[in-house]
Order: sequence, then C-alpha cells, then structure tokens
Amino acid sequence: MLLSDLLDLPVFDEGRQVGYVVDVRLVLDGPPVGPLAAPRLHGLLVSPRTGGSFLGYERSDVSAPWPIAHWLRWRHRGTFLAHWTDVERADGDGVLLRPRAPRYRAALTGPTPARPAGTER
Repeated sequence: MLLSDLLDLPVFDEGRQVGYVVDVRLVLDGPPVGPLAAPRLHGLLVSPRTGGSFLGYERSDVSAPWPIAHWLRWRHRGTFLAHWTDVERADGDGVLLRPRAPRYRAALTGPTPARPAGTER
C-alpha cells in the first residue's frame, strides 16, 4: 500500500466511523539514506468531518494569514493523531484502529494525549 492510498480512507474505532485520514506523520529515524535517515510512518491524522489536508496549519506556531489558519483549524476541530502501532488493519475499505487506542493531539505541541488509553468515551 502506498501512503497516498491511505489519504481520505474512512477510519473506524470499535465498529463506528470516527473520521477520515487527512495526513500522515513521518519521522526520520531509520538507517541513513544519503544525508538523512530513512523515513518511518509514525501515525495518521484523522479528521472527524472531512477529507483534505491541513496545509501545515496544524503546527501550533503557524497563524498567518489568520483567516486561512482560523478556518482550517475550525474545519479540522476534533482531529487527532493515531499512532501507526495502534492501527489494526489498513486496506482499501478503510483503517481499523485497535480497541481503546489512545488519540493524541494533532498539533505538534508535545506528547499529551487527546484521549488517554482506557478512558470512557
């Protein structure tokens, strides 16, 4: 499966749809490939309302031009990061998260979970 195949797929958690894959997070921590380390898929950004990208506005310090930043943050409210290790299955029908998988904030502000594992919904 190519990374582009993941975009816009529906995401399911315990049998119900929770959103769509709108972006992926990669980390450069693999073996060296030229001047950089090889990328590894860290997680999926899941938006509950719509497909489409954040265009980089999920980063907490990007705020200009403010009308676009404000609109994109409003449009993607409730978006969360699901770690790749919490994906049980990903195929052409969608992405299935493992039961009770934690949801992390989409903004690049730190490791604080949006919903810690084991909490009720």
